[in-house]
Amino acid sequence: MIEFKRTNARSFQKPVPEALQDVSYIKNFKSTTLIKETGPIDYISVSPVEPHYFAVTSSTCVQIFNPVTKLVSQKLNKFKSNVYGGSFRKDGRLICVGSEESTVKLFDIFTKNSLRIFEGHTAPVHRTFFTMDGLHIISFCDDKSSILWDISTATKIMTFDQDHSDYIRAGAVSPISPHIFVSGGYDKIINMYDTRVEKKVFSVSHDAAVESIVFTPTGGSFLSAGGTEIRLYDCLSKGKVLSRITQHNKTVTSIALSSSGHKILSGSLDRHVKMHDAASFKTNHSVEYSNSITSLAISQDDKMLVVGMVDGMISIKEQKIAENDVNASVIPEKENNIKTPAVPASEKIVNTEKEILAKYDQFLRKFQYSKALDVVMQTYTVNRYPHVSVALIRNLIRRNGLRQALIGRDVRNLNNIVKFCLRHFTNMKFGRVLQHCLDILLDVVEERIEENSLESRSMFKTMIKRIEEEILIAKSLLELRGVLESIKLTAETSKST
Repeated sequence: MIEFKRTNARSFQKPVPEALQDVSYIKNFKSTTLIKETGPIDYISVSPVEPHYFAVTSSTCVQIFNPVTKLVSQKLNKFKSNVYGGSFRKDGRLICVGSEESTVKLFDIFTKNSLRIFEGHTAPVHRTFFTMDGLHIISFCDDKSSILWDISTATKIMTFDQDHSDYIRAGAVSPISPHIFVSGGYDKIINMYDTRVEKKVFSVSHDAAVESIVFTPTGGSFLSAGGTEIRLYDCLSKGKVLSRITQHNKTVTSIALSSSGHKILSGSLDRHVKMHDAASFKTNHSVEYSNSITSLAISQDDKMLVVGMVDGMISIKEQKIAENDVNASVIPEKENNIKTPAVPASEKIVNTEKEILAKYDQFLRKFQYSKALDVVMQTYTVNRYPHVSVALIRNLIRRNGLRQALIGRDVRNLNNIVKFCLRHFTNMKFGRVLQHCLDILLDVVEERIEENSLESRSMFKTMIKRIEEEILIAKSLLELRGVLESIKLTAETSKST
């Protein structure tokens, strides 16, 4: 037996306003897990690859947590003093870590082996990052220098030590080029470097000690946090400030971007994580935590938000996932070697729950098209859920049942349908369906148009007038488009010559 397909009204549903989408985005992080560390959380990094392990740098070790169990999967503690800024490579297999010992160390997260030790700094190294190609490491140090390291030989390639006059505590590498990176210092200066020319490209002032920097996904701009302000800079116009966000009351210590780059998350010493829209730079939501925030990170699938605080507390918020969306393959096979025996077909449980259909779908299932149309043309449905009415009309058109549903109706019912079409046919989403509906409606009433009331005939005249107005508007827009294209073509021609 062929399964009945329900009427799909989602394609006509009015999109949720962006502000409400942003609120729902942050509110979806419902499941919260708290973990206590022995010291303040310096830095949090989430692996770019599934299952998105996250590394927490605190005190004298780096702990790598399993996102499923929330337990420590690996612990890197081969340090004699405090460590800083542990970050993953893009393949999720390696992690680089700075330390108070003035060194940078490279680890394999699966074996915990120390693969390389990079020596050359003379002060604590607070931030380390892999370049986009994964072949080099860039370190930012309190000795006012940034160094580019070669992983294969563990040697220093370039040193940039003339451009800052105070500690360098922030940096970022370009997501599109292995040669571009920026550094931010407590001297309030942000410098962009290009390793191909081995010098600084430009320098800008943040007007406060820089705590965090992150590139946008396109690589054409970057965000910096310092003091109570977040700024967006344009890389192509030598650091022009495009926008500012000043919504925190205390120092902003960390910033992160959602996977799409449309949302900016910022954590501050004022104990709040705030979410800002990357297009309008408006603050849409705020979450308060128990203590001052020192670092935050979000997974690339936007399902896990990890926040570290000054008292050593780690908050892990996860989006609520439906049971049928859970992927068992997320848990590595090495951690669970137990094989589940296959269930015989005779013992499988069959879902016997009765399918609940909307009233109009129940009539559609019985081929009672006229009654189905009556249901969606009720005043409440038409005013509150017009997308449902349009979806049902489209379904009737596909079934070649709209004419059957319209034939034999009294004047009042036809008037209600005409009023609905007049009210919504200028809507971009509804227009094509309602235009088809009006064509069929005119065919049905054409032979007995004179029998209708004056009100009905007046409505049909209004409908024709509205259609003519829409045609004129469409013609004007096409003319305007032609003018703009000719202006664009002229400008491109003059530029090329």
